[in-house]
Amino acid sequence: MIVTSSPRLGHIIASVWKPLTLLFIWDVIVTITYYLLPFTAPGLPVTLFGTALALFLGFRSNSAYARWWEGRQLWGLMINASRNISRAAVNFLPDPDAAGLKQRLVRRQIAYVNALRCQLRRQPQAEVVHQYLRQGEADEALRRVNVANGILDGNGRLIAEARDKGWLDTIQQAQMEAVLVDIANAQGGMERLKNTPLPHQYRWLPTVFTHLFCVLLPIGLVETLQYATPLGSTIAGLMFLAVLTIGDELVDPFADKIHDLPLTQMCRTIEIDLLQSIGEDAPPPMQPDASGVLW
Repeated sequence: MIVTSSPRLGHIIASVWKPLTLLFIWDVIVTITYYLLPFTAPGLPVTLFGTALALFLGFRSNSAYARWWEGRQLWGLMINASRNISRAAVNFLPDPDAAGLKQRLVRRQIAYVNALRCQLRRQPQAEVVHQYLRQGEADEALRRVNVANGILDGNGRLIAEARDKGWLDTIQQAQMEAVLVDIANAQGGMERLKNTPLPHQYRWLPTVFTHLFCVLLPIGLVETLQYATPLGSTIAGLMFLAVLTIGDELVDPFADKIHDLPLTQMCRTIEIDLLQSIGEDAPPPMQPDASGVLW
């Protein structure tokens, strides 16, 4: 996610320069043709088309942003639930004999959120899981299709084990299980967003209509703008192409791109909070890279 206070022109140009270049070339061709073979084009249909397209693109962008914002809310719930499970482990397991289990539970939660991050980004999970879990402890979860859910199931078994050993009573176990339910519900919401793209009509039709409008735009403007047609038409086309690109970039909030949610940073936040809650050294917070992007 870009976190700089002002937009970077390079990021904008990188997103739209290819279609914008083609549009400018087409505008020049239309302008030259107008002076070589004068023609008259009605301006009203282009105006109506542009108004309808603007409304369509605005609705699509709002839908894409709603998905992005819901993804951020779900990860906010995940951060809070991770802190809650750690606090419960620290407060409910003061027995010195439970120190090892408490440490395992906290480190498993850190492994879980990092496995979920890689799962949502379609990245390998074994390496990041082994950073927090021992080889034998991670094997069962890594054999499952849903690795993150496998780790979460193991956390539930650890809590049941603590109850069996008398370190937790049934009320404390129920409270911790309720937190695991919140975590599972947040994961389910994330998987729903990841596995359910916008309907095909929302993705294909706006692209077709936007490019068609950019083709018709200089034809409708050339009689009015004349020599300024390439400049005016290209700027107007940039606005529509930019809105189209915004929707494309926000529709999947969990992809590993510069406009997506900073999942790595949020996992680092969880790791810092949980390790410090059990008195262990924690890594430093993540900082934006040289281009102002937080991953």
